Parts: sequence; structure tokens; C-alpha cells
Amino acid sequence: MAFVEWKRIGEKEAIAEIVLNRPEARNAFTSEMAEQILGICQTIAKSDVRVVMITSSNEKSFCSGADLKERNNMTETEWKIQHKLFQQMFNSIADMKQPVIAVVDGYALAGGFEIVLNCDMIVAADTAMFGLPEVTRGIMPGGGGTRLLSKRINVHRAKEWVCTGKLVSGEEADRAGLLNILTKSDDLRKKAIKLAEKVANNAPLAVQNCKASVDELFGMTNEEARKVEIEYYNRCINTEDRLEGVLAFVEKRTPVFVGK
Repeated sequence: MAFVEWKRIGEKEAIAEIVLNRPEARNAFTSEMAEQILGICQTIAKSDVRVVMITSSNEKSFCSGADLKERNNMTETEWKIQHKLFQQMFNSIADMKQPVIAVVDGYALAGGFEIVLNCDMIVAADTAMFGLPEVTRGIMPGGGGTRLLSKRINVHRAKEWVCTGKLVSGEEADRAGLLNILTKSDDLRKKAIKLAEKVANNAPLAVQNCKASVDELFGMTNEEARKVEIEYYNRCINTEDRLEGVLAFVEKRTPVFVGK
């Protein structure tokens, strides 16, 4: 079953729109959905597309992160194997030669927010809600949350968001400097396409080299930072708190963490 689709749009069909389409689960991604995203990104990266938009078929939720029902009762080994696939998915978004624009309405939480952070630009509705609630489930962001959020907003603010797991409104995200454009929900798609068209109208090789240069020159390289981040992430997997956090989510109750 296709949970992700893509199509060419725009005046010269130079824009690729990737649509997350698992609305019944708020676009929570499973292994199957991650494989679909990975495959689509790899296909687009090899194409003559000039700019990419990632959108949702559900205005109430961009993506709520990894499907914890699928992850419930996974062994440590199974969890790590699946997470390697998720890492490949996140990296395939960030590594596309074309600039990628996240178009966000509704919830972008946990891995869903990390999909957004792995994009180059963010256009969001004032009804959007962002958050990295992993600490409330006994784990930490493992797809770029700590590495990328602190590159977009002030470090002290990034620490607050990841250490509290708070929900952040579109307006607060914009004040923090996270967004490129904040708009009304009704105007979201129009504003996003307008931005994408501006990028697509420029020389594609120049644009691609601009993106690569900014990424490479901003402090630690992505490859170095990815290795450091995943080491910290893996420390959280083999813990009682991780098992309790996922189980409590599935059972719809407040988790009881013991620090083990």
C-alpha cells in the first residue's frame, strides 16, 4: 500500500511534491512508509527536479513521528535495525541535491518534526504544532532533533524544547526563528508554491552548490554530527524507561520512569 506519493507540479513541473498520506495514523511512519519515503527521495535526487516540497494529505497532522504501536515489544536489536532504516530515510531528505521545503500544518512531532528539520526551509501555518516529546517516552530524538534544531534556533531555546518535550505553536516557532514563512492555513499551499517557484526559476546548479556550501560550512559536517548524535541515541534504547515510555503510550497512560 502506498502511504507516500509524489508528483511534479508548478509552471514548468520543476517542483516535486512528496505527499505523506497515512491520515488515519496522523502520518506516523512505519518501516514500510520509511522505505517508501527513502525510495522516493532517491528517485527525485537523480532527476531534473529543481526543488522539493514535503506536504501532508491531512491538514490536522503533518507527521506524528514513528508508529509506536509497531515499535511496541521490539527487542533492542530489532529497534536498532529499524532505526537504521529511519536514519536512511532522514538522511535521504537532507542529502538531496535539491532544496527541500517542509510545508507544515497540524502536528509535526518527534520523528515528524525531524523530517521537517532535515528539510532546508520551512513554511508553516499558524495552526501548526511542533514538538520533540521523546524524553516523555524514555528516549531522545534520533533523527536530527538535537543536531539540527540547535542550528536553527538559539541553543538555550533548543535545550528547553528537547528537554521538556513541550509543544510549540507555529507562532512561537516563528518567533524563535525556526520558520521561513508563517501564514494562514488557507494560504499555506499557495505561499509554499510561490517560494518553491522562486527557487526553481534560478540556475539549478548554482542553487545546488549554494545548498551544499551552506551545509558544509556550518560548523561540524553532517556526517561527523550524525555519528555523535546516534551514539547518544543508542544509549537510550537499552533502558527500562524506553520500554515503559512506549508501553505507556500504547496503553494510553502516564509513564512511570525510574531512571534505568
